[in-house]
Amino acid sequence: MSGDRTRPPADALDLRAHIVDLPDHPEPGVIFRDITPVLAHPEALASAVDQLTALTAELGVERVIAAEARGFLLGPALARELGAGFLLARKPGKLPRETIAVSYELEYGTDHLEVHADLLPPGTRVLVHDDLLATGGTAGALCSLVERLGGEVVACSFLVELGFLGGRAALAPHDVHALVRYDS
Repeated sequence: MSGDRTRPPADALDLRAHIVDLPDHPEPGVIFRDITPVLAHPEALASAVDQLTALTAELGVERVIAAEARGFLLGPALARELGAGFLLARKPGKLPRETIAVSYELEYGTDHLEVHADLLPPGTRVLVHDDLLATGGTAGALCSLVERLGGEVVACSFLVELGFLGGRAALAPHDVHALVRYDS
């Protein structure tokens, strides 16, 4: 399966109806997309996991990797539904064994992530997951970690994509799957 997909299955719950727009947060001119109502609503939460699973089920995923903290919200549930393991990508100093690290640029500075060096055998098929795709910095860092460990990034999945920020292009050539896309 190749190509980028953003459409959920036809019978899926409309998750956009459960995402709250907060204008001028955290600063004037920004619209914050609050996904916590999706998580609080049992049917919306189940639908989000089901829809993400439907978009990625044919990829042969063996591991899902996600960054703390919001990637941890749906990543483990998605891994379970795909019959895959889950890898934690954490801030420096949070993981107890040998790690590899990556630094990456954000719109407001630099950040760092680490993963345990021994939990991803070479050749493992990995889905990169996060709650939101903006500029692609975090997901790109996860792709880099997977590839440095010899894994294969089969796609990137997101609950929400802010299409106007160019994250999809930044993640090329990786396929990107998103359930809800905002173009402004």
